[in-house]
Amino acid sequence: MSARAPFARTAMVMAAGFGKRMRPLTITTPKPLVRVGGKPLIDHVMTHLAEAGMQRVIVNVHYLADALEAHLKARDYPFEVMISDERELLLETGGGLVKALPMIQEDPFFCLNSDNVWLESARSCFDELRAAWDDSRMDALLLLVPHSRAANYQGVGDFHLDQMGRIIRRRSGRVAPYIYTGIQLLSRRLLAGAPEGAFSTNILWNRAIAEDRLYGIAHLGQWFDVGTPGAIEPTAEALLNA
Repeated sequence: MSARAPFARTAMVMAAGFGKRMRPLTITTPKPLVRVGGKPLIDHVMTHLAEAGMQRVIVNVHYLADALEAHLKARDYPFEVMISDERELLLETGGGLVKALPMIQEDPFFCLNSDNVWLESARSCFDELRAAWDDSRMDALLLLVPHSRAANYQGVGDFHLDQMGRIIRRRSGRVAPYIYTGIQLLSRRLLAGAPEGAFSTNILWNRAIAEDRLYGIAHLGQWFDVGTPGAIEPTAEALLNA
């Protein structure tokens, strides 16, 4: 597919979690509304989605859902916003995708975390994912970032990439060169035969890895791990100086 082709204009934003690592800020505020650089985390995401030409954005809600939903309704986004309501039961990442699937009328579509903060390179990461997508080979294409461009990150990485761009999981006790950014381009095929109820997308990724259908590309810009209160100030400063 051409990078200019009009496809993947729908995004699912994962915003239902408790944000436990961001406490005490998230005791009374849902993590997507925690401010970084004077702007709620979810609005950093929404700005990127607007710039990437999205037409429909589905947001799932659970923890402090009323506050988050009110914020979304009060904003004037240049795309349709739909709510996938998980108030009764938090469905995790995989279950949340399955519940929202009737609202997702496009294939492939983007899925991303609501607490993402990143800087683009020469072109948007969404265009990079669109350009790299190969429907004949892929069920999911993940945006990864090397340690050198992952600000605030203290972990050991998530994945390796082989020469074809296929994803290999980090082995126990090893350091992996790439970190998952929380942004991916998905085919509805990934959700075929998915479990019922709450489950992690990792279950679907593992199946795709076994079938050689999980791929990744490296983000060429900067990505920020904003998982704890201590990451807010350095991230805000970096954004100010960018």
